[in-house]
Amino acid sequence: MLHLRLITPAERTEDVVRLIEGTVGTTHLVVIPGAARHPAGDVVMCDVAREAGDELLGRLKETGLPETGSIAVENIDLSLSRRADKAEEEAPGESADAVLWEHLEEATHEESTLSVTYVAFLTLATVIAACGVVLDNAILIVGAMAVGPEYGPLAGLSTALVRRAPRLALRSLIALLAGFAVALLVAVGFTHFMDAVGLFSRVKLDAERPNTNFIYRPDAFSFVVAVLAGIAGTLSLTSAKSGALIGVAISVTTVPAAANAAVAFSYDEYRQAWGSTEQLLLNLLGIVLAGTLTLLVQKRLWARQRARAGEAGRP
Repeated sequence: MLHLRLITPAERTEDVVRLIEGTVGTTHLVVIPGAARHPAGDVVMCDVAREAGDELLGRLKETGLPETGSIAVENIDLSLSRRADKAEEEAPGESADAVLWEHLEEATHEESTLSVTYVAFLTLATVIAACGVVLDNAILIVGAMAVGPEYGPLAGLSTALVRRAPRLALRSLIALLAGFAVALLVAVGFTHFMDAVGLFSRVKLDAERPNTNFIYRPDAFSFVVAVLAGIAGTLSLTSAKSGALIGVAISVTTVPAAANAAVAFSYDEYRQAWGSTEQLLLNLLGIVLAGTLTLLVQKRLWARQRARAGEAGRP
């Protein structure tokens, strides 16, 4: 269930209340006249089944409420109510499958913004991965994958393509390109420093490295895994069950590929550098492509679900 808290101008409260009452899957409606001070108006609260949340939010936005008042949405972790159970039963579909497009766009907006924290995490992940590729240490590679925040801009790009949001697409591309550019430059400098103190060497990079040589040897499986990870990551973001996202982060070699490219470039090993770059681009393309297609499929399925629910509700 979701909890909605609305601030509505007094003259529009009845319209909002009728809209809520006319939406299948809503319950626990509360109206507090004159409670809001900034902006001034009434406070309207209700609970809505996650399956019906996107439809209700879309209708509320059409009333212009975001401009004249406020819409706040919270997840309800526990609701002990027969009315809530009935609302969930009446709402079409399953809550775990429901897509809240407004929430998705807001979440990817935050995750795809170029910030100091984002760049810091991506840079640290790349440096950790650089140590992993030189030492042929799979544990460091997995750790670097888990630290890397690059899935945020990738998800933002997929969302922007489906929602036709050019600003979100541009913001995601800037975060992705600028973030990796800074991370690569720092990794190159880090490699030269580690080589100067005797901890990195060309010999270690040129060794067979059975645990990490896949990073600069892209093949068809690289793209397949990226596509599968993109689907899993998108589903984890759009559904109520988001615990799988960390698994997606450690399933694709975006950060390790960038790190290997930086280290190889530092030692003029351009064959490895190019192979790592190919691996990176394949993974990025696969994730964005899979994420976009997954969102399009979900959008189509939920449109059909709404249509069926509307037909069933007609006399």
